[in-house]
Amino acid sequence: MGYAHEYAAAIMHRGRVPMDPADYVPNWQDGPRKAKFYPGADSFPLPDAAYPSDATLDRGLCPEGAPGDGEFDLATLSGMLRDSYGLTGRRLGVQANTDLSALPFYPLANWSRGSASGGGLYPVGVHWVSGPSGPVPPGVHYYSTRHHAMQRLLTGDVSGQVRAALGEGAPGPATDQYLVLSIKYWQNSFKYNSFSFHAVSMDLGACVQTWRMWAAARGLAVEPALWFDEERLAALLGADPREEGIFAVVPLKWVGYKPSSDDEVSAAAPVSVSSEDVSERPKDVSERPKDVSVRRKDVERSRTVLTFDALLRMQEATSAGATARPAPGALAPAAAHPVDPAAAEVELPPARPLETDVRTALRDRRSSFGRFEGQQPVTRPQLAACLGAAVAGSRLGGDTGEVPLAKLYAFVSHVEGLEPGSYAYDPERRSLRRVKEGRPGEFLQKNYFLANYNLEQAGAVLVPTVRTTAVLDAVGDRGYRLVNATIGAVAQSVYTAASAVDLGCGVALGFDNISYIEELGLEETGEAPLLIMMIGNERPAPADFRYEIA
Repeated sequence: MGYAHEYAAAIMHRGRVPMDPADYVPNWQDGPRKAKFYPGADSFPLPDAAYPSDATLDRGLCPEGAPGDGEFDLATLSGMLRDSYGLTGRRLGVQANTDLSALPFYPLANWSRGSASGGGLYPVGVHWVSGPSGPVPPGVHYYSTRHHAMQRLLTGDVSGQVRAALGEGAPGPATDQYLVLSIKYWQNSFKYNSFSFHAVSMDLGACVQTWRMWAAARGLAVEPALWFDEERLAALLGADPREEGIFAVVPLKWVGYKPSSDDEVSAAAPVSVSSEDVSERPKDVSERPKDVSVRRKDVERSRTVLTFDALLRMQEATSAGATARPAPGALAPAAAHPVDPAAAEVELPPARPLETDVRTALRDRRSSFGRFEGQQPVTRPQLAACLGAAVAGSRLGGDTGEVPLAKLYAFVSHVEGLEPGSYAYDPERRSLRRVKEGRPGEFLQKNYFLANYNLEQAGAVLVPTVRTTAVLDAVGDRGYRLVNATIGAVAQSVYTAASAVDLGCGVALGFDNISYIEELGLEETGEAPLLIMMIGNERPAPADFRYEIA
């Protein structure tokens, strides 16, 4: 039993037993940037990319749809990055979150993005490793979100190193174009300390699920690999494993790519690179290392960078078995716990169609932060749409297979035609199974830690659970990243679906997990409630600032 079991237990009990350091207070004046900074790196802007109106969210979330056989090019890559992690607007609406007073000041502005992020911190770094089939000279690039541009970190074809790091049986197409996703821990841990590993691994899932929805709606495929030689890829990016984890690799089917004999050669072969962009190498060719690395270093804004024991141990534990890709069927023993067939069934009507195009749904997505108004109930088709989106988002694909890991519960307060109470969602019958009768508002609010939401005013609170311990037993400590990525993907799917059906949405991690286990009777099933997702109608005519016409 590895350290991830211990960490998972601490996360579940943190509402009752605070995690160390319990007295930690962030130094907001010395916080890090929300992106990496590579001074002096050459960059080029990414092109504008149109998005077809028929690329609807229904297509992006359709679990029965055929895998996309389209090909990426620079324009589609640009559009996917802009709509997921690029800055698309500014948050200036009046709401109940604690940072409201800071938002009007430009240095403290909160910018909207298509993907959700814990605390709005966005710690995922996107690197594009481009081979010879790309539209620019081969190399390693960093996606600068604030500029919607690529910064060149290394010149030369190192796509073979990524291919070799993925190893045999990796998901995705044959290609020489890869997106490598890293997480710089200090971008999150400065605020959340030991809890940060739990949060950032959900951020990874939210980002990847945005790509999957965006791409699927356009006939493209995104299949993430979570198992690979992490040490080798960290070396390629010049990342210190104690400070930055490599969490996923996404191979892109690229227009014009033609496999060559070079693709079959081990990436250990020397490559031609610019001497200004890579690590120093011995003059004696016989002693030259087989791999090359990015030489440019991210410059940290914070003068004091702290480390946290739990975070360091989780990085070490979850990267130790990084190359042991799960065998087909390995996750079957950890599948979502089945619904109780004896529980009273409550039928749901067909889901409201998600006819909004994915780009619009992503750009309209926001956190409600206390705007919920229970007087206008959620309709059952709206609820069915959000539940269906959550199930579709619970299968990350890639090298994790199609085993459904997440089960969904709903605390219903204000849904038209539904009695208040708690329910389990039956994805096979697309219906609800009653767990407990009675209005859940008092329970929900009592076990929520913050003051930025009135949970009783939400139409429903959706709660995904995963049998975390069973996943860790099945695939090892690295499975913790999969658990939380799955939950992050579920949250992103619900956020986007709520936007498409004209509902407000909010997602939170600050609640007493153990109380939810007790309330839902999960003590014997091993299910861990990992976040809560509130959906509902918002108060009419909210106060907002139209920054786009100012």
